[in-house]
Amino acid sequence: MSGTSADGIDAALCEFNGAPGAVFEWRLHKHITVPYENALRNEVLACVQADGGTVDRLCALNVTLGEAFAAAAIQVTQEANMLLEQIAWIGSHGQTVWHIPGRATLQLGEPAVIAERTGASVVSNFRARDIAAGGQGAPLVAFVDALLLTHPTKTRAVQNIGGIANVTYLRPTQPSPAVRGKAREKAFAFDTGPGNMLMDDAVRRMTNGAQQRDVDGAIAARGQVSSELFEELMEQPFLHQPPPKTTGRELFGAQFGKQVWNTGAARGLRDEDMVATLTMFTAFSIAQAYRVFLPALPDEVIVSGGGARNRTLLRMLREQLEPNARVLLSDEVGIPSEAKEALAFALLAYETAHGRPSNLPAATGAKRAVVLGDVTPGTRQLMR
Repeated sequence: MSGTSADGIDAALCEFNGAPGAVFEWRLHKHITVPYENALRNEVLACVQADGGTVDRLCALNVTLGEAFAAAAIQVTQEANMLLEQIAWIGSHGQTVWHIPGRATLQLGEPAVIAERTGASVVSNFRARDIAAGGQGAPLVAFVDALLLTHPTKTRAVQNIGGIANVTYLRPTQPSPAVRGKAREKAFAFDTGPGNMLMDDAVRRMTNGAQQRDVDGAIAARGQVSSELFEELMEQPFLHQPPPKTTGRELFGAQFGKQVWNTGAARGLRDEDMVATLTMFTAFSIAQAYRVFLPALPDEVIVSGGGARNRTLLRMLREQLEPNARVLLSDEVGIPSEAKEALAFALLAYETAHGRPSNLPAATGAKRAVVLGDVTPGTRQLMR
Protein backbone atom coordinates (compact mmCIF):
# COMPACT_ATOMS: atom_id res chain seq x y z
CA MET A 1 0.00 0.00 0.00
CA SER A 2 1.18 3.48 -0.87
CA GLY A 3 -1.19 6.23 0.11
CA THR A 4 -1.86 9.74 -1.12
CA SER A 5 0.98 11.09 1.04
CA ALA A 6 3.30 9.29 -1.41
CA ASP A 7 6.01 8.87 1.20
CA GLY A 8 6.69 5.17 0.75
CA ILE A 9 5.36 1.63 0.71
CA ASP A 10 3.72 -0.22 3.61
CA ALA A 11 4.02 -3.99 3.23
CA ALA A 12 2.28 -6.54 5.44
CA LEU A 13 2.70 -10.30 5.31
CA CYS A 14 -0.61 -11.83 6.43
CA GLU A 15 -2.18 -15.25 6.82
CA PHE A 16 -5.94 -15.78 6.54
CA ASN A 17 -8.04 -18.87 7.06
CA GLY A 18 -11.77 -19.33 6.60
CA ALA A 19 -14.41 -16.97 5.26
CA PRO A 20 -15.46 -13.67 6.88
CA GLY A 21 -19.07 -14.86 7.06
CA ALA A 22 -18.05 -17.98 8.97
CA VAL A 23 -15.18 -18.92 11.28
CA PHE A 24 -12.39 -16.55 10.27
CA GLU A 25 -8.82 -16.44 11.52
CA TRP A 26 -6.08 -14.01 10.65
CA ARG A 27 -2.49 -13.29 11.61
CA LEU A 28 -0.09 -10.48 10.82
CA HIS A 29 3.34 -12.10 10.51
CA LYS A 30 5.39 -9.00 9.66
CA HIS A 31 5.00 -5.44 8.47
CA ILE A 32 7.55 -2.94 7.19
CA THR A 33 7.60 0.56 5.74
CA VAL A 34 9.94 1.19 2.82
CA PRO A 35 10.41 4.93 2.19
CA TYR A 36 10.48 6.07 -1.41
CA GLU A 37 13.89 7.19 -2.60
CA ASN A 38 13.90 10.94 -3.14
CA ALA A 39 14.01 10.68 -6.93
CA LEU A 40 11.02 8.31 -7.01
CA ARG A 41 9.01 10.39 -4.56
CA ASN A 42 9.69 13.55 -6.53
CA GLU A 43 8.55 11.82 -9.71
CA VAL A 44 5.35 10.63 -8.04
CA LEU A 45 4.62 14.13 -6.75
CA ALA A 46 5.29 15.57 -10.21
CA CYS A 47 3.01 13.05 -11.91
CA VAL A 48 0.08 13.56 -9.56
CA GLN A 49 -0.23 17.12 -10.85
CA ALA A 50 -2.27 17.71 -13.99
CA ASP A 51 0.51 19.67 -15.68
CA GLY A 52 3.22 17.14 -14.79
CA GLY A 53 1.58 13.76 -15.39
CA THR A 54 2.29 13.46 -19.09
CA VAL A 55 1.60 10.10 -20.73
CA ASP A 56 5.27 9.24 -21.17
CA ARG A 57 6.07 9.93 -17.51
CA LEU A 58 3.03 8.00 -16.27
CA CYS A 59 3.93 5.05 -18.49
CA ALA A 60 7.49 4.87 -17.13
CA LEU A 61 6.41 5.50 -13.53
CA ASN A 62 3.93 2.63 -13.71
CA VAL A 63 6.77 0.15 -14.28
CA THR A 64 9.15 1.81 -11.81
CA LEU A 65 6.52 1.58 -9.07
CA GLY A 66 5.82 -2.05 -9.98
CA GLU A 67 9.49 -2.80 -9.34
CA ALA A 68 9.39 -0.90 -6.03
CA PHE A 69 6.25 -2.75 -4.84
CA ALA A 70 7.75 -6.09 -5.83
CA ALA A 71 10.95 -5.29 -3.91
CA ALA A 72 8.89 -4.37 -0.83
CA ALA A 73 6.96 -7.67 -1.04
CA ILE A 74 10.23 -9.60 -1.30
CA GLN A 75 11.75 -7.65 1.62
CA VAL A 76 8.85 -8.23 4.02
CA THR A 77 8.88 -11.93 3.14
CA GLN A 78 12.60 -12.19 3.87
CA GLU A 79 12.27 -10.28 7.15
CA ALA A 80 9.53 -12.71 8.20
CA ASN A 81 11.97 -15.59 7.53
CA MET A 82 9.67 -17.07 4.91
CA LEU A 83 10.25 -18.26 1.38
CA LEU A 84 8.72 -16.44 -1.54
CA GLU A 85 7.23 -19.76 -2.64
CA GLN A 86 5.04 -19.65 0.47
CA ILE A 87 3.29 -16.49 -0.74
CA ALA A 88 0.19 -17.34 -2.77
CA TRP A 89 -1.28 -13.89 -3.42
CA ILE A 90 -0.24 -10.26 -3.28
CA GLY A 91 -2.78 -7.46 -2.95
CA SER A 92 -1.35 -4.27 -4.44
CA HIS A 93 -3.37 -1.08 -4.11
CA GLY A 94 -0.85 0.85 -6.18
CA GLN A 95 -0.04 4.55 -6.07
CA THR A 96 -3.03 6.77 -6.73
CA VAL A 97 -2.21 9.54 -9.19
CA TRP A 98 -5.75 10.76 -9.82
CA HIS A 99 -9.21 9.99 -8.50
CA ILE A 100 -12.49 11.33 -9.87
CA PRO A 101 -15.11 10.11 -7.36
CA GLY A 102 -17.79 8.02 -9.01
CA ARG A 103 -16.27 8.40 -12.50
CA ALA A 104 -12.71 7.15 -12.76
CA THR A 105 -9.60 6.35 -10.78
CA LEU A 106 -5.97 5.67 -11.67
CA GLN A 107 -3.43 3.76 -9.58
CA LEU A 108 0.06 2.95 -10.87
CA GLY A 109 2.34 0.02 -10.05
CA GLU A 110 2.39 -2.54 -12.85
CA PRO A 111 1.03 -5.85 -11.46
CA ALA A 112 2.71 -7.90 -14.20
CA VAL A 113 6.09 -6.77 -12.85
CA ILE A 114 5.11 -7.74 -9.29
CA ALA A 115 3.91 -11.17 -10.44
CA GLU A 116 7.03 -11.77 -12.49
CA ARG A 117 9.45 -10.76 -9.73
CA THR A 118 7.70 -12.65 -6.92
CA GLY A 119 5.97 -15.58 -8.63
CA ALA A 120 2.77 -14.82 -6.70
CA SER A 121 -0.59 -13.98 -8.23
CA VAL A 122 -1.44 -10.30 -7.88
CA VAL A 123 -4.76 -8.57 -7.26
CA SER A 124 -4.65 -4.89 -8.26
CA ASN A 125 -6.88 -2.03 -9.47
CA PHE A 126 -9.35 -2.60 -6.62
CA ARG A 127 -11.34 0.62 -6.97
CA ALA A 128 -12.42 0.45 -10.62
CA ARG A 129 -15.07 -2.26 -10.22
CA ASP A 130 -16.82 -0.41 -7.40
CA ILE A 131 -16.95 2.70 -9.59
CA ALA A 132 -18.33 0.63 -12.47
CA ALA A 133 -21.08 -0.53 -10.09
CA GLY A 134 -22.02 3.07 -9.35
CA GLY A 135 -19.83 3.64 -6.29
CA GLN A 136 -17.23 6.23 -5.33
CA GLY A 137 -14.42 3.67 -5.47
CA ALA A 138 -13.74 4.37 -1.79
CA PRO A 139 -13.51 3.86 1.08
CA LEU A 140 -12.81 0.17 0.53
CA VAL A 141 -11.20 -0.46 3.92
CA ALA A 142 -14.66 -0.26 5.53
CA PHE A 143 -15.13 -3.98 4.80
CA VAL A 144 -12.01 -4.81 6.80
CA ASP A 145 -12.85 -2.37 9.61
CA ALA A 146 -16.25 -3.99 10.04
CA LEU A 147 -14.80 -7.49 10.01
CA LEU A 148 -11.89 -6.95 12.39
CA LEU A 149 -12.92 -4.07 14.65
CA THR A 150 -16.65 -4.37 15.33
CA HIS A 151 -17.19 -4.50 19.11
CA PRO A 152 -20.02 -6.38 20.88
CA THR A 153 -21.04 -3.43 23.08
CA LYS A 154 -19.25 -0.27 21.92
CA THR A 155 -19.93 2.01 18.98
CA ARG A 156 -16.67 2.67 17.18
CA ALA A 157 -15.34 5.10 14.59
CA VAL A 158 -12.29 3.70 12.82
CA GLN A 159 -10.36 6.75 11.64
CA ASN A 160 -7.54 6.42 9.14
CA ILE A 161 -5.36 9.51 8.76
CA GLY A 162 -3.20 9.11 5.68
CA GLY A 163 -2.86 11.77 3.03
CA ILE A 164 -6.66 11.92 3.16
CA ALA A 165 -8.68 11.09 6.29
CA ASN A 166 -11.54 8.58 6.22
CA VAL A 167 -13.83 7.09 8.84
CA THR A 168 -15.82 3.87 9.22
CA TYR A 169 -18.72 3.95 11.69
CA LEU A 170 -19.38 0.60 13.38
CA ARG A 171 -22.44 -0.13 15.49
CA PRO A 172 -22.03 -2.68 18.31
CA THR A 173 -22.66 -6.24 17.13
CA GLN A 174 -22.39 -9.60 18.81
CA PRO A 175 -19.60 -11.78 17.38
CA SER A 176 -21.71 -14.43 15.63
CA PRO A 177 -20.87 -14.97 11.94
CA ALA A 178 -24.44 -14.37 10.69
CA VAL A 179 -24.84 -11.17 12.70
CA ARG A 180 -21.38 -9.92 11.73
CA GLY A 181 -22.28 -10.38 8.06
CA LYS A 182 -25.27 -8.07 8.48
CA ALA A 183 -23.12 -5.61 10.44
CA ARG A 184 -20.69 -5.35 7.53
CA GLU A 185 -23.55 -4.58 5.18
CA LYS A 186 -24.58 -1.66 7.42
CA ALA A 187 -21.11 -0.21 7.98
CA PHE A 188 -21.05 3.49 7.20
CA ALA A 189 -17.88 5.09 5.81
CA PHE A 190 -16.66 8.18 3.95
CA ASP A 191 -13.70 10.54 3.54
CA THR A 192 -13.80 13.28 6.15
CA GLY A 193 -11.38 15.56 4.29
CA PRO A 194 -7.63 16.22 4.39
CA GLY A 195 -5.37 14.06 6.50
CA ASN A 196 -1.61 14.62 6.42
CA MET A 197 -1.50 15.94 2.86
CA LEU A 198 -1.71 19.67 3.52
CA MET A 199 0.48 19.49 6.63
CA ASP A 200 3.15 17.63 4.64
CA ASP A 201 2.90 20.15 1.82
CA ALA A 202 3.43 23.04 4.23
CA VAL A 203 6.46 21.38 5.86
CA ARG A 204 8.05 20.82 2.45
CA ARG A 205 7.51 24.48 1.59
CA MET A 206 8.94 25.82 4.88
CA THR A 207 12.03 23.58 4.65
CA ASN A 208 12.54 23.84 0.86
CA GLY A 209 11.99 20.09 0.60
CA ALA A 210 14.52 19.12 3.27
CA GLN A 211 11.78 17.73 5.52
CA GLN A 212 8.79 15.79 4.23
CA ARG A 213 6.50 15.78 7.26
CA ASP A 214 6.01 17.21 10.73
CA VAL A 215 7.70 14.52 12.82
CA ASP A 216 5.69 13.95 16.02
CA GLY A 217 3.82 17.20 15.33
CA ALA A 218 6.77 19.17 16.71
CA ILE A 219 6.47 22.06 14.26
CA ALA A 220 2.73 22.49 14.82
CA ALA A 221 3.32 22.41 18.59
CA ARG A 222 5.47 25.56 18.25
CA GLY A 223 2.84 27.43 16.25
CA GLN A 224 -0.40 29.26 16.91
CA VAL A 225 -3.59 28.52 15.01
CA SER A 226 -4.77 31.43 12.86
CA SER A 227 -8.49 31.63 13.58
CA GLU A 228 -9.13 33.71 10.46
CA LEU A 229 -7.42 31.27 8.08
CA PHE A 230 -8.87 28.27 9.90
CA GLU A 231 -12.42 29.54 9.54
CA GLU A 232 -11.85 30.14 5.82
CA LEU A 233 -10.54 26.59 5.39
CA MET A 234 -13.59 25.17 7.13
CA GLU A 235 -15.79 26.77 4.47
CA GLN A 236 -14.44 24.30 1.90
CA PRO A 237 -17.56 22.83 0.17
CA PHE A 238 -16.42 19.18 0.38
CA LEU A 239 -16.64 19.30 4.17
CA HIS A 240 -20.34 20.14 3.99
CA GLN A 241 -21.21 17.61 1.29
CA PRO A 242 -23.16 14.62 2.68
CA PRO A 243 -21.76 11.08 2.28
CA PRO A 244 -21.05 8.96 0.35
CA LYS A 245 -18.06 11.04 -0.64
CA THR A 246 -14.37 10.65 -1.37
CA THR A 247 -11.58 13.05 -2.20
CA GLY A 248 -7.85 13.18 -2.87
CA ARG A 249 -5.03 15.21 -4.37
CA GLU A 250 -7.29 16.53 -7.09
CA LEU A 251 -8.84 18.73 -4.37
CA PHE A 252 -6.42 18.89 -1.42
CA GLY A 253 -3.15 18.54 -3.34
CA ALA A 254 -0.26 20.87 -4.11
CA GLN A 255 -2.42 23.50 -5.81
CA PHE A 256 -4.63 23.85 -2.72
CA GLY A 257 -1.54 23.81 -0.50
CA LYS A 258 0.14 26.56 -2.50
CA GLN A 259 -2.95 28.74 -2.31
CA VAL A 260 -3.19 28.34 1.47
CA TRP A 261 0.53 28.95 1.92
CA ASN A 262 0.48 32.13 -0.15
CA THR A 263 -2.57 33.40 1.74
CA GLY A 264 -0.86 32.83 5.09
CA ALA A 265 2.38 34.42 3.93
CA ALA A 266 0.51 37.49 2.68
CA ARG A 267 -1.01 37.86 6.16
CA GLY A 268 2.35 37.59 7.87
CA LEU A 269 1.83 34.19 9.48
CA ARG A 270 4.92 32.36 10.70
CA ASP A 271 5.70 28.99 9.09
CA GLU A 272 4.92 27.23 12.37
CA ASP A 273 1.55 28.98 12.52
CA MET A 274 0.72 27.70 9.03
CA VAL A 275 1.48 24.10 10.03
CA ALA A 276 -0.47 24.48 13.29
CA THR A 277 -3.49 25.89 11.43
CA LEU A 278 -3.46 23.06 8.88
CA THR A 279 -3.11 20.51 11.68
CA MET A 280 -6.18 21.97 13.37
CA PHE A 281 -7.96 21.93 10.00
CA THR A 282 -7.50 18.15 9.80
CA ALA A 283 -8.46 17.52 13.44
CA PHE A 284 -11.51 19.78 13.43
CA SER A 285 -12.79 18.58 10.04
CA ILE A 286 -12.72 15.00 11.37
CA ALA A 287 -14.60 15.95 14.52
CA GLN A 288 -17.10 18.06 12.61
CA ALA A 289 -17.79 15.18 10.23
CA TYR A 290 -18.66 13.03 13.24
CA ARG A 291 -21.01 15.63 14.68
CA VAL A 292 -22.77 16.33 11.39
CA PHE A 293 -22.84 13.01 9.53
CA LEU A 294 -22.62 10.16 12.05
CA PRO A 295 -25.81 8.88 13.70
CA ALA A 296 -24.21 9.57 17.09
CA LEU A 297 -20.76 10.21 18.54
CA PRO A 298 -18.92 6.90 18.96
CA ASP A 299 -17.74 5.46 22.25
CA GLU A 300 -14.25 4.94 20.79
CA VAL A 301 -12.26 6.44 17.94
CA ILE A 302 -9.56 4.05 16.69
CA VAL A 303 -6.85 5.95 14.79
CA SER A 304 -4.42 4.49 12.26
CA GLY A 305 -2.25 5.74 9.41
CA GLY A 306 0.69 8.13 9.45
CA GLY A 307 -1.30 10.74 11.34
CA ALA A 308 -1.48 8.42 14.33
CA ARG A 309 2.15 9.35 15.06
CA ASN A 310 1.51 13.10 15.03
CA ARG A 311 1.16 13.94 18.71
CA THR A 312 -0.12 17.47 18.12
CA LEU A 313 -2.79 16.22 15.72
CA LEU A 314 -3.92 13.59 18.21
CA ARG A 315 -3.99 16.15 21.02
CA MET A 316 -6.18 18.45 18.93
CA LEU A 317 -8.46 15.57 17.98
CA ARG A 318 -8.82 14.52 21.61
CA GLU A 319 -9.64 18.09 22.58
CA GLN A 320 -12.47 18.03 20.05
CA LEU A 321 -13.92 14.62 20.96
CA GLU A 322 -13.08 13.61 24.52
CA PRO A 323 -14.52 12.84 27.04
CA ASN A 324 -17.55 11.81 24.93
CA ALA A 325 -15.44 9.62 22.64
CA ARG A 326 -12.17 8.01 23.72
CA VAL A 327 -9.41 8.39 21.11
CA LEU A 328 -6.92 5.50 20.88
CA LEU A 329 -4.49 4.02 18.39
CA SER A 330 -5.28 0.84 16.48
CA ASP A 331 -2.16 -0.63 18.11
CA GLU A 332 -4.21 -0.87 21.32
CA VAL A 333 -6.70 -3.22 19.62
CA GLY A 334 -4.09 -5.47 18.02
CA ILE A 335 -3.45 -3.80 14.64
CA PRO A 336 -0.25 -1.73 14.27
CA SER A 337 -1.32 1.63 12.86
CA GLU A 338 1.33 1.63 10.12
CA ALA A 339 0.29 -1.85 8.95
CA LYS A 340 -3.47 -1.44 8.89
CA GLU A 341 -4.08 -0.40 5.29
CA ALA A 342 -1.58 -2.88 3.86
CA LEU A 343 -3.25 -5.60 5.94
CA ALA A 344 -6.60 -4.40 4.63
CA PHE A 345 -5.65 -4.79 0.98
CA ALA A 346 -4.15 -8.20 1.69
CA LEU A 347 -7.56 -9.21 3.06
CA LEU A 348 -9.39 -7.68 0.10
CA ALA A 349 -7.10 -9.66 -2.20
CA TYR A 350 -7.89 -12.82 -0.19
CA GLU A 351 -11.58 -12.22 -0.79
CA THR A 352 -11.03 -11.68 -4.51
CA ALA A 353 -8.97 -14.86 -4.70
CA HIS A 354 -12.01 -16.73 -3.38
CA GLY A 355 -14.46 -14.96 -5.68
CA ARG A 356 -16.21 -13.08 -2.88
CA PRO A 357 -17.45 -9.45 -3.01
CA SER A 358 -15.68 -7.09 -0.62
CA ASN A 359 -16.98 -3.61 -1.31
CA LEU A 360 -19.66 -2.29 1.02
CA PRO A 361 -22.37 -0.44 -0.94
CA ALA A 362 -23.45 1.39 2.23
CA ALA A 363 -19.94 2.88 2.39
CA THR A 364 -19.13 3.49 -1.29
CA GLY A 365 -22.58 4.14 -2.72
CA ALA A 366 -22.32 1.26 -5.21
CA LYS A 367 -25.55 -0.30 -6.50
CA ARG A 368 -24.42 -3.77 -5.43
CA ALA A 369 -21.60 -5.73 -3.83
CA VAL A 370 -18.95 -6.79 -6.35
CA VAL A 371 -15.72 -8.78 -6.48
CA LEU A 372 -12.93 -6.22 -6.55
CA GLY A 373 -9.77 -5.98 -8.57
CA ASP A 374 -7.94 -7.41 -11.56
CA VAL A 375 -6.05 -10.71 -11.23
CA THR A 376 -2.59 -11.20 -12.75
CA PRO A 377 -1.61 -14.89 -12.46
CA GLY A 378 1.76 -15.58 -10.87
CA THR A 379 4.45 -17.62 -12.57
CA ARG A 380 3.85 -20.59 -10.25
CA GLN A 381 0.17 -20.59 -11.18
CA LEU A 382 0.97 -20.33 -14.90
CA MET A 383 3.32 -23.32 -14.71
CA ARG A 384 0.76 -25.67 -13.20
